[in-house]
Order: sequence, then C-alpha cells, then structure tokens
Amino acid sequence: MPLHKYPPKIWEALKLNQGIYARLPKHYLKSLEQKEPTPVHWRPLGVKYRANPKTGHKERVQDVPIPIYYPPHSQDGLWGGEGWISGFRYANNDKLSTRVKKVWKPQLLVRELYSEILDNKFTITVTPRTLNLIDAAYGFDFYILKTPKEDLNSKLGMDLKRAMLLRLARKDTELYSSDKARREKVYNKYKQFEIPEEEAEWMGLSLEEAVEKRRQLEHKEPEPLFKTCVDQLVKELTIQKLSEPQLIEKK
Repeated sequence: MPLHKYPPKIWEALKLNQGIYARLPKHYLKSLEQKEPTPVHWRPLGVKYRANPKTGHKERVQDVPIPIYYPPHSQDGLWGGEGWISGFRYANNDKLSTRVKKVWKPQLLVRELYSEILDNKFTITVTPRTLNLIDAAYGFDFYILKTPKEDLNSKLGMDLKRAMLLRLARKDTELYSSDKARREKVYNKYKQFEIPEEEAEWMGLSLEEAVEKRRQLEHKEPEPLFKTCVDQLVKELTIQKLSEPQLIEKK
C-alpha cells in the first residue's frame, strides 16, 4: 500500500491547483511548465536507430544528455546555457593510472552591454558563447527578447526582459525624452516583441514573487466599524425621510 495518495514527484504540480496558486494568471502558470533547453554541451543525434558503419546492422542510439550543474551565482549573469560539468580524468594523462575527479567550468568574462530600450549600460558576467549569441542576434536587446526562458536560464536575464517588455508596452516617453524621432525608431524596431502590459508584469517572476504580487493585489485595508455604522445610519435615515408623507400648505 503506498504511503501517499499522490507520488511526491507531482506535489509541486498539484500545489498550483490549490489556494492562491490557482488564482495566478493562466499565462504565468503556463510559463512554469518545464521545457528542455537547447543542448549546449552535447549534440543529440535525433534518431532512435542507425546503421552500424562496420557491420551495417541496425542498432539503437542512446541520446543521454550530460548532467549540468548551474551554480547559484549563474543567475546573476548571462552564461548562455553553459554550466559546470563533473567527470573524471586520468592522473598525468596516463590511462593506466587512477582516475581523479574533475569539474569543467566555463570561462567567465565581465563586459559592459548597452540596451537601447532601457537606454542603460549593464556590467554583466558573460561567457564567450553569450557574446557569440548576442552577435548572432544582432544586438543585446534582440538576444534578451528572442531567447526563451529555458535557454536564458538566468534571473537577471528574465528581469531585463520584463523591464524591456514593460517599456515597450507602456510606450514610455522618458526614453530619449529630448529626441522623439529616435524614441519612435526604437519602439518600431522592437514592435514585434510587444505584449499586453498585464502579461509583461508577470514575465520572469519566481513563484514566490508571483504569489506575493497576487497577495498584494488582493489585499484590502480593513474598513473601520464606525464608518460602516455611519453609512448604514445615513442610508436608513434617507429611506425613512423618503417614506414620510410631505405636507403641502395651500395658499
């Protein structure tokens, strides 16, 4: 007999159907669905079977992804999907010697990146792959807006995306306030990424932040009892006055 009614693996998913979690916007709940990121440290073959090059016999292909560890400080930068890989190496490059543990880490660089939409420079920790992706996207803003959440894999990246989408949705006039033509040019350049402001406000929020935001939206200040009594008394007196007959004196 099982110890739990539901397996512990689906507890997190069931939690979203109860209480304040169920009152979160549908587009936000949809964004919490787990999706496979684009492979970075390995290349999937994409087929289940292939012919052996020597024998020609059909054999099964095992596409086993490499386990990657993303340290907490990776959320404060843009690593381009790279992470730490744990494995083993031979001591002194001798295959007859014992194996020792090794961790492969990406090269980290500190660079200044400029955002046209936010009109600001950000000092961010990046990897060489991130710089290549920014060049391939033709700009920092395009890279942030085009890259999905699972490929960014960065809290900083999602915060930047939310700020950019909010500015595009609100058409903020503070952007290049002294140059209206340049402001309109920037808004038209990134017009394809515009979404409603109600959706942009929830973009990239963690579950804890979203719950707190929902709680603040639903929070109402307690109304003093005397105010309720006064309003009720005024209403009753108004009804009583209207129900009383009015005497009209004839001249």
